[in-house]
Amino acid sequence: MTEEIKFSGTYFYANGKRKTAVARVRLYKGTGRVVVNGKEAKDYFPTKDMLNVFMAPLVSTKNEKNFDISAKIIGGGSESQAEALRHGISKALVVAESSNRSTLKPTGYLTRDSRVKERKKFGLKRARRAPQFSKR
Repeated sequence: MTEEIKFSGTYFYANGKRKTAVARVRLYKGTGRVVVNGKEAKDYFPTKDMLNVFMAPLVSTKNEKNFDISAKIIGGGSESQAEALRHGISKALVVAESSNRSTLKPTGYLTRDSRVKERKKFGLKRARRAPQFSKR
């Protein structure tokens, strides 16, 4: 059993969302450690691509080694959670320093991606997929 990794001191907070995933992000002044749901990020996210997804706002603002990040993520799949974490980190970076907004806004990291799965309609097999038509 691993011990819970905790940071202390003042922090900058933001929520990030994507589909049904919600990330509650805290940025502490630190050395660049990222903890997601009590685990190191490299252990929590299975691929290098997902690590690059949520590190993108830190890299673009040149803050990879300036902040320790603590995040609690619920809902969604792993890809969606990584994007929710990216959204939360971006918003927290703007709270930390408003000059980061000019860097993050053009890249689209501050915009909440509102696309979610469409509900299934009655009489159909999925949201829009109708039953197969048989002439005879």
